[in-house]
Amino acid sequence: MTAATQDRNTDTRSGDKLPLAVKAATKIFAGTMVQKNASGYAVPASATAANVTIGIAEVQVDNSAGADGDLTISPRRKVVGVFANSTSTDTITIADIGNSCYVVDDSTVAKTNNSGARPVAGKIVGVDAAGVHVEFT
Repeated sequence: MTAATQDRNTDTRSGDKLPLAVKAATKIFAGTMVQKNASGYAVPASATAANVTIGIAEVQVDNSAGADGDLTISPRRKVVGVFANSTSTDTITIADIGNSCYVVDDSTVAKTNNSGARPVAGKIVGVDAAGVHVEFT
């Protein structure tokens, strides 16, 4: 590999959606957070430290009867979604705006990573009666 010494024609695409193969025996509901598991397959978001949160499912994908990769999903990124707030000491408040929040499940976020057990969901950009406004980048 060498650095460019002249203009180059670079293929580009929008970064708003990231196509992923869906894990076998998996159903992802529209409007929920989507993660990539350690094997690279799309799964519903969960408090699994090895998973990486990608974005929000715009459509339901039901690979319940399929094998790994039989279906794909393109979670929406570069977007803000509103999700349920955790409870007790993990409740997110307006004081947390600008901080990261962490996945509890595919529809809920928390203030802490639960001693490293929860992966990052995204950045907190708002908190109100509707829930926590999470930015996915």
